[in-house]
Amino acid sequence: MSLTKTTCPYCGVGCGVLAGSDGTIKGDPDHPANFGRLCSKGAALGETIDLEGRLLHPKIGRRQAGWDEALDLVAAKFSMAIAEHGPDSVAFYASGQLLTEDYYVANKLMKGFIGSANIDTNSRLCMASSVAGHKRAFGTDTVPGIYADLEEADLIVLVGSNLAWCHPVLYQRIASAKEARPDMRVVNIDPRRTATSDLADLHVQIAPDGDVALFNGLLTHLDDHGSFDQTYTDNHVNGLAETVAAARASNLSDTGLSAQDRTTFFNLWANTPKVVTIYSQGVNQSACGTDKVNAILNCHLATGRIGKPGMGPFSATGQPNAMGGREVGGLANMLANHLELNNADHRQAVQVFWESPTICSKAGLKAVDLFQACASGQIKALWIMSTNPAVSLPDADGVATAIANVPFVVTSDIIEATDTTMLSHVCLPATGWGEKDGTVTNSERRISRQRAFLPAPGQARPDWAIISDVATRMGFGAAFAYKTPADVFAEYVALDAATTQFPRDLDLSIFADADYANLIPTQWPSNDHRFFADGRFFHPDGKARMIPVAAPAVSTQHFTLNTGRNRDQWHTMTRTGKSARLGPHLAEPYVEIHPQDAAALQVGAGDLVTLENTYGRAILRALVTPRVAQGQLFAPMHWTRQRSSSGLINSLTAPVTDPISGQPALKSGAVSAKLYKPKWYGFLASAEVLRPQTPYAAIARTQTGWQAELAASQTPDDWEQETLRLAGQSTGDVSVQTDPATGAVRVAIQADGIIIALLFASSHPVVLSRSAAISCIGTDTPTLDALAGRTRANLPDPGATVCACFNVGRNTLLAAASNGARSVAALGDVTCAGTNCGSCKPELATLLTEASLPMAAE
Repeated sequence: MSLTKTTCPYCGVGCGVLAGSDGTIKGDPDHPANFGRLCSKGAALGETIDLEGRLLHPKIGRRQAGWDEALDLVAAKFSMAIAEHGPDSVAFYASGQLLTEDYYVANKLMKGFIGSANIDTNSRLCMASSVAGHKRAFGTDTVPGIYADLEEADLIVLVGSNLAWCHPVLYQRIASAKEARPDMRVVNIDPRRTATSDLADLHVQIAPDGDVALFNGLLTHLDDHGSFDQTYTDNHVNGLAETVAAARASNLSDTGLSAQDRTTFFNLWANTPKVVTIYSQGVNQSACGTDKVNAILNCHLATGRIGKPGMGPFSATGQPNAMGGREVGGLANMLANHLELNNADHRQAVQVFWESPTICSKAGLKAVDLFQACASGQIKALWIMSTNPAVSLPDADGVATAIANVPFVVTSDIIEATDTTMLSHVCLPATGWGEKDGTVTNSERRISRQRAFLPAPGQARPDWAIISDVATRMGFGAAFAYKTPADVFAEYVALDAATTQFPRDLDLSIFADADYANLIPTQWPSNDHRFFADGRFFHPDGKARMIPVAAPAVSTQHFTLNTGRNRDQWHTMTRTGKSARLGPHLAEPYVEIHPQDAAALQVGAGDLVTLENTYGRAILRALVTPRVAQGQLFAPMHWTRQRSSSGLINSLTAPVTDPISGQPALKSGAVSAKLYKPKWYGFLASAEVLRPQTPYAAIARTQTGWQAELAASQTPDDWEQETLRLAGQSTGDVSVQTDPATGAVRVAIQADGIIIALLFASSHPVVLSRSAAISCIGTDTPTLDALAGRTRANLPDPGATVCACFNVGRNTLLAAASNGARSVAALGDVTCAGTNCGSCKPELATLLTEASLPMAAE
């Protein structure tokens, strides 16, 4: 079978993929982002291309409709709202999952033909503070460096970035460089000790939002030790003196670090010229995120360490096409092609090029403000494209209520039942990864193709075509008469060429004569180009600006909630949740809690914890670990109402935003915590799809069907009927075992001699070989063996999954270690664990340590 060159749909690394219609997935060795590497999520893409749960036909309400009826209704409702309430009464909420061509058409319709800037995107949640910081410092939203700098640097500083889990391929590039050059140093600045910390020579366990104080302290140290590049700053930088003065006002105790840790970091940074500072959501997702970005940029500008090989600040973006969305103006405060929305000349140039009847004249509503406008009744028609804001935005319960308050809501998505599509009046089936064609831009400004290798299922259509058809029905057909995504891309490039009179970083001339069908991964303005080494910036005077920033006051709240991602899951799991091998690693919503905090709350390993504040409530499994500091909690953001009855973590996050960027502060909310005491805990394995039906429930895919972790505050009177209910079965041959002494209950359901469900319940957290129970589903394993947690063949229990790429469990690894595999490399040789994406290598090292087995040298 031939394989198609395409690009991964997950994070902003933009890895090249070789994909086949049979589910074959390989890393593309020719793609300069990954050179053949893939993370666990990318390697499992072939398990996510089935049609289960897909939206295959337009729907109006709950009924199936034809495209013409659905599109006519969308166009009519938007046109009516505009006529009656003005253009600012409608809004689009888009996504970094969209391709650049989709983004461009949506932005053009809203800003140039509807005449409002009310188009924002979930990329606002991941990198808006970086955009704002870049523009303040450089005059435009420019990523100065390239991935090769990570391998050429002598010092990598990771700030608020769990690169090992969130950008694993970049992590592996750094790990390989460090292995080749042992003198390379890595510093990890993070309130948590994460998998990324294991690569670091120094873990700086900073206080939440202590970054501004830390980098202000670094700037002061650089000044005190004569480390500024005076020639560079004199010729190319404004604001040095006032920025240093502001930095000196910072209280370094706000960092939460000892003087020794600060000095070690400051000296390392000052004495290592080739330094790259990588920052991600821990910097951006803050009420002072833009100031954090500028505090980092200030240090690089003051030393001239920018735009040169192995030097510079680097923003690692979270979404696959966050950069493409930025390029085409997909944010509410941007115009297309890096032109300025608040510049009248820029607006006129775009309007002339588009031949549009109008152009927006002011910034639109940013994400959080947009949904607050939905709640207040300002928005009369809302179109949500390829995203799930009822889960991913802060105050998620309030956002769901706000969406329900909008008179007309349309969603275009690939999944039929999400927390957001369930609130819409019209659902439009879009093509997904593997079915659509277009381009994406990764974190180093590299534009790559996504190519279709599967047919469009059912009546699904590309987003750019859906938007164009609505535009045509609204009377704008001549401007949206695209036949292919290549037509859209060509117009995007032509707009850049038509506006060269406005100096800016975006230069697409390298694509002017590109063969779209055969486009190879290419950076703008040219391959391997770095910005700003020559000191030419994009402010009117050609100079950069250092920005004086003040550190925020130290929080005194007892529990600070930090949210983030798991290694093997992506956003709200609509794609990764389909993969059986990605689910077991961390199969339920959890909260990391420091042992002393757990002891104070009388919480033990495996207990459940209730987190609560004025916005909402969540029940999560306790993971007691010193990886978090006292008074701090960490919980992942992936679980939805479809997957968990009480694990929606953004029910607890406040709609607090950075005042400059509008990015939500998702990493420093205040919550209370207490032990949740259910009457019973349970584990359910089933052949059929499960739904959350108890006060605590977490659903995950398995190799034989589905599993659920359960807990409830009332003990069932009839365990047979309760198990049938939970397993979604109306009948079956049910066997029940009870232990009066312990209260433990084990239940099996069979159909024609085949086990279709197993429930294990207890008054305490269930201790069980879950993999053994799961493996019994769909087999004729004797009931007594299944209820004893034994497989039919009594095969060894592999234990909890550690390596998702090769489905290697903890017990398998411990057995290999006991037989002599006493290093991470040796474990890989024996079991393959850690030999693909490498994200599990820190866990392999921890396993060897925890097992008290002497580790051999690598």
